Amino acid sequence: MKQSMSRKNRDTTAFLYPRLSRDDKMDGESYSISNQKKLLTKAAKDMGYKHLVTFCDDGVSGVTMNRPGFNEMMKELEKGHASAVFVKDMSRLGRNYLEVGRLMEEFFPENDIRLVAVSDGIDTAEGENELTPIRNLFNEWYARDISKKRRISNKIRGNAGEPIGRPPYGYQVDPNNSKRWVVDPVAAAVVRQIYEWTLDGFGPAQIAGKLMDEEVLNPTAYWQSIGVRRSGKKEIESPTRWGNGTIIKILTSQEYCGDVINFKTYSKSYKLKKRIENDKENWAVFKDVHEAIIDRTTWEKIQEKRGKGRKRTTRTGQSNMFSGFLTCADCGHALHFHFNQGNPDITYFNCSNYNRTRGTCNATHYIRTDFLEQVVLAEIRRLTKFVAQHEKEFAEAMMAYSAEKVISDLNLKRKELNSYLHRDKELDVIFEKLYEDNVSGKISDERFAKMGRSYEDEQAKLSEKIKSLQAMLDKAEQQQIPIDTFISIVRRYTRIKKLTPRMVNELIDHIEVFHAEKIAGVWEQKLIIHYNCIGSITIPEAASIPVPNISVNTRKGVYVNYASN
Repeated sequence: MKQSMSRKNRDTTAFLYPRLSRDDKMDGESYSISNQKKLLTKAAKDMGYKHLVTFCDDGVSGVTMNRPGFNEMMKELEKGHASAVFVKDMSRLGRNYLEVGRLMEEFFPENDIRLVAVSDGIDTAEGENELTPIRNLFNEWYARDISKKRRISNKIRGNAGEPIGRPPYGYQVDPNNSKRWVVDPVAAAVVRQIYEWTLDGFGPAQIAGKLMDEEVLNPTAYWQSIGVRRSGKKEIESPTRWGNGTIIKILTSQEYCGDVINFKTYSKSYKLKKRIENDKENWAVFKDVHEAIIDRTTWEKIQEKRGKGRKRTTRTGQSNMFSGFLTCADCGHALHFHFNQGNPDITYFNCSNYNRTRGTCNATHYIRTDFLEQVVLAEIRRLTKFVAQHEKEFAEAMMAYSAEKVISDLNLKRKELNSYLHRDKELDVIFEKLYEDNVSGKISDERFAKMGRSYEDEQAKLSEKIKSLQAMLDKAEQQQIPIDTFISIVRRYTRIKKLTPRMVNELIDHIEVFHAEKIAGVWEQKLIIHYNCIGSITIPEAASIPVPNISVNTRKGVYVNYASN
């Protein structure tokens, strides 16, 4: 509110309420906020009001009554700070027939408030206008009609590959073509840095902390700084504060690969502004429409790693680059990260399903992190050397593995799909027989209805599974493993001296850990490294690249040697 009011000035005080939404801008300049202010000011002064206070909502639909300016005005009216409200027409007050009717029939009369709708010729001081309820109804119908037209327009545009939402942080609308997005260099640099840090092993909370330390504007504050209007708070208490949710949203947005994804959300009614998450099968995805900020391989790798769940930390908050990568070779469960109670400098992993902690695995699969780091670093060096010396053979091995894996996955999915299709046909036969039994009087109508609902529910669930599996099969059949990309990553680590989280993220899918065994008086522990794209690889003896000789004193006087697969 622009100035405070006392009750003695109430009779000479009027509130002016101009409102403009995206729908109204189509009706020309007469609806602009400035022109509404001029019209209302003149009308109020002509009627003898000396103290005028303006409340405004710019860009807010009249369908909702939850508008900042409107809400503030209503609070001041309840306090008795004005005796009149001026609007251009009744649709400015709102396009909700019931809510506007309540204001007209209850709130304004009870609080002795005069309402003047200038263009509609309505002045409650002159008595009731029988056409007012009809106008309110037409205003709501108008909003419904506009909403219907916009939904149809969005459906056509969305299915044609035109982005129907606003560009995410990192992009902006092309000034020369409103149907395209272009990269925003400043914001895109922040997005790339977030992905770089993720590959380096940092989690969302750590990344948010680093951005705050560097005083980087968060998306809302950045948009405000360059004059871009977006939803959210107009006043930000801390423009450099980043939340975990913002980082996660950036890390999971497929649009950064250059794709347009429409219909990710929907609303149930034009009166309800809340957006509801849409099922992925209802999305319309168009790939490589605009310039990518993040390459697709990196994006998919991060989604895969995020899908494996949170990285486990110790009670002191420590985590390890191998968290989420280690699996038990015997039971398949994840290995959890720990530190030695007597000596916190000693850290290790063991099977989360070990039976001493009420699991079912019969061995701890204990492995020291220093031993693990030495083995993985040595094996990556062997891999890079093999690629450097025998790139052709390596590429052929990768292609063979990729083809074998794709075929294996497809066969499993086809087998599962066939079982669902078979059951779906069985249900058709069962339901037909059930119907015949009901007609013949063998089962009652109640029994038929109950059993029928049960089978229909099962069939509906089957239908969803069949649809989902079919989509997965279609995607798998078109999928190609980026062999050249993986080889280029391997080349990047040709002269590595130290293992890093980024190296683990880019090269390794998972590592199978076997329990250490005593063979011929010597303790040995076997590891199988499964690389991205190629799985586990056995370097042929003919390549003359020896297996690393690694031995670590894991307990007092007990040495464990690495046994290659």
